[in-house]
Amino acid sequence: MSLYTVNLITIHAIVAIGLNILVGYTGQISMGHAGFFALGAFTTVILILRWSFPLWIALPIAGFVSSAFGFILGLPALRLKGPYLAIATLGFGMTITTIIKHMEFFGGRMDFKPQTLFVWNTDERYPLLLCDHDHRCFDDDRSSEVDQDKGGRAFIAIRDSDIAAEAMGVNLTYYKTLAFAVSAFYSGIAGGLYAFILDLSILRVFISSCPSLS
Repeated sequence: MSLYTVNLITIHAIVAIGLNILVGYTGQISMGHAGFFALGAFTTVILILRWSFPLWIALPIAGFVSSAFGFILGLPALRLKGPYLAIATLGFGMTITTIIKHMEFFGGRMDFKPQTLFVWNTDERYPLLLCDHDHRCFDDDRSSEVDQDKGGRAFIAIRDSDIAAEAMGVNLTYYKTLAFAVSAFYSGIAGGLYAFILDLSILRVFISSCPSLS
């Protein structure tokens, strides 16, 4: 298995960990994570190419940018459920992709093509994930400990019954938006990593995933 494939699997695993916090623990539906993924990718690329940020600073910033949008998207979750929430989040993802496609700030039709990153001074490509099996950057074992703290128990209570959770004193506004924000953070980080393992212009990749927007 090539290093590129390992990187690709790991990046999608990061997205899955974030989705597990939102869908698995909190019971909220989101079909808009492609938007967070794209935000993370473009934020990272813009910070590095235009403002010369180092990768390890640009990535967390991209995660927090996606997290901020996740917080905003979490606000409709206070009143919407099921298919209605799914449609709202899907609309967010399509809106982000459309905005990125048509704004010159995001490269417009010229697009961005991130430079290839290398392993130290070698010619090995796609080296982004330099953490080994025992020291993973985004450890799924840590995310599995969510149910052992106060926030995790609040997420589970909301998933089981938000009415009962509110009756027990759980702040629905805080924890629902927090779940969206944390999940979006993971997707933003994954998007930033994804942009740099591609030997393609990133706009073409995100637009081609939504043929209706092409």
